[in-house]
Amino acid sequence: MAQAGQAAGELRQARQARGLAQPSPSASGQAAQGGRRPTRRQAVGRWGEDQALACLQAQGLRLVQRNFRAPGRGGGEIDLVMQAGDGTLVFVEVRVRRASDYGGAGASIDARKRARIVLAAQHFLARWPGPAPACRFDVVLIDGQGQPPAWVQGAFDGGQGGHGAW
Repeated sequence: MAQAGQAAGELRQARQARGLAQPSPSASGQAAQGGRRPTRRQAVGRWGEDQALACLQAQGLRLVQRNFRAPGRGGGEIDLVMQAGDGTLVFVEVRVRRASDYGGAGASIDARKRARIVLAAQHFLARWPGPAPACRFDVVLIDGQGQPPAWVQGAFDGGQGGHGAW
């Protein structure tokens, strides 16, 4: 994660040198709906995030931000940014599948998705006040109805675009 923190620091310095404003999260943490009702997929995703948030808060983590979006097309999104009791920032990807067919919820987190999460984390850290804290990337998986969320701590690392054990 040191590489992600270093890259975030470089990004922050470059933005400040160019006089650019820091990226701001959406006010509600959700993409603007334009008055439309959310799709079923969006509703299921929101439900999964609610389940994951409750699970993580029960384990003592504190919510820092929900649905952080990096600026620009393809910049990536982080479902939940949490902070552990020791100050570690935890970037959480939440995946929900109605059934465990096709490898379940975890099978959909490929190298490209991990790289986008790492990029979004770098943007988040670039606007963090002061030095970047220790960070990790966790995943919360929800497979099927009535199954408890599975919390995978340190699911992947921030180096080289999110490669790791996942």
